[in-house]
Amino acid sequence: MFTHWSARISPGVTLVRGDDGSGKSTLLRLLAGELPAQAGTLQLKGISLKEQPQAYLQQVFWADPRSESLDQMTPRGYFQSLHQPYPRFDESLLGDLIEGLSLTPHLDKSLFMLSTGSKRKVWLAAAFASGAALTLLDEPFAALDKASIGFVLELLQDAVDHPTRAWMMADYGAPDDVALAAIIDL
Repeated sequence: MFTHWSARISPGVTLVRGDDGSGKSTLLRLLAGELPAQAGTLQLKGISLKEQPQAYLQQVFWADPRSESLDQMTPRGYFQSLHQPYPRFDESLLGDLIEGLSLTPHLDKSLFMLSTGSKRKVWLAAAFASGAALTLLDEPFAALDKASIGFVLELLQDAVDHPTRAWMMADYGAPDDVALAAIIDL
């Protein structure tokens, strides 16, 4: 699917755009190390996934929004579990994200008890608080309420000017009012 594909991702927000089945989610999963590259090299800040997998993965945040593997955890437990794999996890920012995404009433419920939108809010809060050099977002606005969409747009607008962090967002189109570093069309 990605034969001879090469990209250099800059800080800021990059859109991976395409129709259903074009490979948007597959590309994110590949960059996250969830799928093996059949050829070539994945590097992030000079660290190769093949040679230093743990160091590479500490720099990449990915949570598959369709996964049910964490459904028995609570959001609070999930957030606490992220401190070890993401050494730059920002607990103070997490508090603002929980408030901005209206997650406070859901912190101690099992994830399987949450609506699709609330589960995605948990994933988004973790993504922005992770401190990862590369944060992968798969259809970040899907199933969100209007207020949460506005809040995530503000977060992405702030991400545009970040000097060291990059966000790759897979979606069908560009979000309003977010200056993109690049667009990858699939």
